[in-house]
Amino acid sequence: MRGKARRVWLAGCSAWPQKNRVSDPDYIPSSIARARNIADLRHMARERLPRMVFDYIDGGADDEMTLERNVSRFRDIELVWDALANVSDIDTSATIMGAPSASPFFISPTATSRLFHPRAGELAVARAAHSAGVPYACSTLASTSVEDIAAANPGTKWFQVYVWRDRALVTEMLARAKAAGFSAILLTVDVPVAGNRERDSANDFTIPPRVTWRTGAQALAAPHYLWDLMTTPEIRPANFAHMKIDGGLIGFINAQFDRTVTWQDARWLRDSWDGKLAIKGIATPEDAQRCVSIGADAVWVSNHGGRQLDTAPATIDTLPRIAEAVAGAAEIILDGGVRRGSDIVKALALGANAVAIGRAYLYGLAAGGERGVRRAIDILDGELRRTMALCGRTRLSGLTRDLIFRRTLS
Repeated sequence: MRGKARRVWLAGCSAWPQKNRVSDPDYIPSSIARARNIADLRHMARERLPRMVFDYIDGGADDEMTLERNVSRFRDIELVWDALANVSDIDTSATIMGAPSASPFFISPTATSRLFHPRAGELAVARAAHSAGVPYACSTLASTSVEDIAAANPGTKWFQVYVWRDRALVTEMLARAKAAGFSAILLTVDVPVAGNRERDSANDFTIPPRVTWRTGAQALAAPHYLWDLMTTPEIRPANFAHMKIDGGLIGFINAQFDRTVTWQDARWLRDSWDGKLAIKGIATPEDAQRCVSIGADAVWVSNHGGRQLDTAPATIDTLPRIAEAVAGAAEIILDGGVRRGSDIVKALALGANAVAIGRAYLYGLAAGGERGVRRAIDILDGELRRTMALCGRTRLSGLTRDLIFRRTLS
């Protein structure tokens, strides 16, 4: 939002009571500490955000069937346990793509995180991840530069990329990521075109937001958020600040996405990067084996959180066959629908080595900045530990398929 529109909105903001001007980046509702689960953080995020921004986090493609299945299929899977096991010492430490992690999950890359908390954004998430001892993955479309993120997080950092039409742009970003201390790249391969996210069009939603009667009314209903938005720099792809970008984020994506990308391009990326490589957006055993054949270190089972191809199967349902096809030749990462620590147990029992969390931490970010993200991580870690104890298993290596009640796999 720029120029006259921005000045008009700021003038309107000046009429608000001072108590609504929450400009402190550490401001946090006291209720965050009382959030019992990720669902509570989701509710708090919905209360704080304009509808259009909450729907951008929360929504999926078309009829949102895959979005719903990602969550519901975890609930369908039942766990059994070992009785009378000594569970006094639970250890959740893991190694993910060569990096130590306090838990078997990490922060998944999500674009323009400042949209969800304009003052905090990626920096809050990066700091929270480092504090928790888990890897942080940065989106190539982040609203904070890789250099600023690296300054906030001296720990394990990974960088998500696409294969753009402009290969020089990709090469430039790889060099910047490496110089900033990012040790792995994550190639997203399930976005040949943007999915049909109908909530966004219904809300007149764009990045950066534009003023319409609908977006204006929604924003005015969330004064704390609007004040932050109006008094912080414009939200845009910070890693491309040196480029002229017309048409907002979607326009940039449409201009740069290359629909001709094939496995040969993935191999080019593998040859261009001397660190770890994960390929994100895999749904079949055959593609998982192709990942291995080009030298990927990790196969990332994902359907983009239900935001791309609707009616795609839940990732937890595609995981077992992919794990069998890979057979230890590469690590396996899973995302999609993870809302409980018990979901992490189920994913690991069915063959994943690690889990990536997306919406779960975004709800925390939107609800309360860095402390909200920390709360999301703490909730999942606590639930993971409790579930392991209840299952009678104290190490991640003990989370095996015999914990899964067979009826759900027939």
